Amino acid sequence: MSVAGESPSPSLSSLSEGDEFADILDAELELASAADSASRGEPPGSPSDDEAEEGEKEDLVVELDAVGQGSHKRCRVEEQHQDQGTATRPEEDAIAGSVKDAQIKTCPPHTGFIGGLCFTCGKNQDEEDFTGVPFGYISEGLRLSTSEMDRLSGSEVKNLLRERKLVLILDLDHTLINSTSLHDISAAEMDLGIQYAASKNDPNISLFTLQGMHMLTKLRPFVRKFLEEASNMFRMYIYTMGDKAYAIEIAKLLDPGNVYFDSKVISNSDCTQQHQKGLDVVLGADSLAVILDDTKKVRQKHKENLILMERYHYFAASCRHSGQSLSELMQDERESDGALATILDVLKRIHTIFFDLGVETALSSRDVRPVIKRVRQEVLQGCKLVFSQVFPSDCRPQHQIMWKMAEQLGAVCCSEVDPSVTHVVAVHAGTEKARWAVKHKTFLLHPRWIEACNYGWHRQPEEDFPVPGLKEDKGKEKVAENVHL
Repeated sequence: MSVAGESPSPSLSSLSEGDEFADILDAELELASAADSASRGEPPGSPSDDEAEEGEKEDLVVELDAVGQGSHKRCRVEEQHQDQGTATRPEEDAIAGSVKDAQIKTCPPHTGFIGGLCFTCGKNQDEEDFTGVPFGYISEGLRLSTSEMDRLSGSEVKNLLRERKLVLILDLDHTLINSTSLHDISAAEMDLGIQYAASKNDPNISLFTLQGMHMLTKLRPFVRKFLEEASNMFRMYIYTMGDKAYAIEIAKLLDPGNVYFDSKVISNSDCTQQHQKGLDVVLGADSLAVILDDTKKVRQKHKENLILMERYHYFAASCRHSGQSLSELMQDERESDGALATILDVLKRIHTIFFDLGVETALSSRDVRPVIKRVRQEVLQGCKLVFSQVFPSDCRPQHQIMWKMAEQLGAVCCSEVDPSVTHVVAVHAGTEKARWAVKHKTFLLHPRWIEACNYGWHRQPEEDFPVPGLKEDKGKEKVAENVHL
């Protein structure tokens, strides 16, 4: 039952707007004090008629404070009373004890703990049967109960929908940035002066030295414009498997004005499951979350929320098995049509469909995951694919990653050629199905085409993905025709 004149309970969702958590705790304790006063029939903040009664009330406040600090503090308070020659009367002990008991009884189940103490009644977490969800990235030592998490998430969802925003979870390494240790700089990179350029921390080249970490970081082209435009559509979080200190340093580079992320920087110490990036530590609902990450492995429970990013390999150390790095080639992604510019267009379409084209569905019941699936399926809609010697002969093609990827992009995949087939995917032009494609003037292309469509989120030009041996086969066919004539 609510107390007359009680103000609404403060919400942790307000932290996303930049409020300090200490203010929230102060408000919680203030409400608890008001509730206690009302339980004794005293209007909150009403003056006392007698100075002796005022002194008793001060003693009670000390006792209530002691509840929040444990029995050791209470002992110290009592010792101070005795040192000052103010013996505690038995009736005062009885009153204080009853008020304290009433205070504690009104709290369980506890809504949350910070620093090991319940932020409503001050009870020690070690004395309670409480696990909760950790939110250390908001405030160190903060844990919320499942019920409180649900309440705050419900409030956050309402705020998001009112502001026409979704939630965007951003990975760091290989998605927004590429980092390397100073010890891993290649000889070619040294000759090109990469370390010297990074030491200048020139924002125009987006190459920085992480002081004290012995690392270099390169921001992905277009990242600043990406964050600026995405912030109009999404409430953004950083979520990395890197250490907290590293995550905070990168957040400063990406958001020097602390405009986009504020306290919403989640690192490996905040994960509730080892090697997995769960959404249980994100305020809001899974139905509103879009994830950008370069790997699926850490997103096993949230694949439907995931937009897989093409990995950004700028430094040599991050692409030792895939040729020269961008830095060694003195190249970089183009801002105009690079990975982040491409994904920004995809995010705009997802946002538009969710808020503007879902008019037949109540806003509160909409889910972004079917929208992501719909946009993905538009990429190869109308294409019918046959694979030729792309998969091992002892495996079912329907279970292979490339087959599944093509279906997710909206293509129809089959095992045999027929007149309705639009594309034959092969690694060599000498196969029977590849020759059929040439004869029937059907697209014959390399499997990399499907990967490019997947990362680019639109149908890529087929002529950019030729199959090895195609020219030689055409030449042989031409010779055979001449001989036959």
